[in-house]
Amino acid sequence: MPGYWLMKSEPDEASIDHLSQAPQQTLPWTGVRNYQARNFLRDAMQPGDGVLFYHSSCPAPGIAGLARISGPALPDTTQFDPRSPYFDPKSTPDSPRWLQRDVTLLRKTRLLSLAEMKATPALAGMQVLRRGNRLSITPVTREEWQAVLALLDA
Repeated sequence: MPGYWLMKSEPDEASIDHLSQAPQQTLPWTGVRNYQARNFLRDAMQPGDGVLFYHSSCPAPGIAGLARISGPALPDTTQFDPRSPYFDPKSTPDSPRWLQRDVTLLRKTRLLSLAEMKATPALAGMQVLRRGNRLSITPVTREEWQAVLALLDA
């Protein structure tokens, strides 16, 4: 059974438009520097899992599209690049700390705003809506996934 995820990205760095314009509409999801989110990438995500592509830290945060996990967990290439803001001098190719996964666009959607999500009772338990949640990757239940799809298709 597929899993479901909400993955946050700042649109200036990687937006739904960047994903739609990328070769094969696929981007490596790099720059995760939280161990819990890294563990989701490593241990729980599987190719074929659904992704709610969420724009964060912007004037209009919310779900901007649907995607899927399309590759295995691999070492995040940005951790080895001294010019990258995600460079980690303690990480080595022989012992990488951070991982990435490829994400492929399913479809760009209307923006499902954070306010609309908060006003939807079926989404009340979503981890992204909890106070203090700062994770860039959070699991989504099947029921939450279906509720989001219903809102987007309404």
